[in-house]
Amino acid sequence: MADVQKTTKELAANVKSAAKKEAERAKAKAQKEMEKAQKMVERNLVKAKKEIAKAEKNVVDYIKKNPEKSAAIAAGIGAALGAAATAFLKSGGKKKRR
Repeated sequence: MADVQKTTKELAANVKSAAKKEAERAKAKAQKEMEKAQKMVERNLVKAKKEIAKAEKNVVDYIKKNPEKSAAIAAGIGAALGAAATAFLKSGGKKKRR
């Protein structure tokens, strides 16, 4: 009976040790994947910032070349936003249900 208990304890210790090693491997793998994802996000953020800066430059250039059109477009957008805000406020900010 003592041999069975000893074998059971050894087996339990081996299982526990194996589980701990596997958990450590899984943690290391997850950490590597997180680092990869973070690097990818950082690269995409840099790319997005460059694209936004380019778009901003294009808008500024367009405004400089076409000031009248730009003013008309801005006025139209402002009027549309104002109308939308007025409609929203008049409705009490609630979505109507049918």
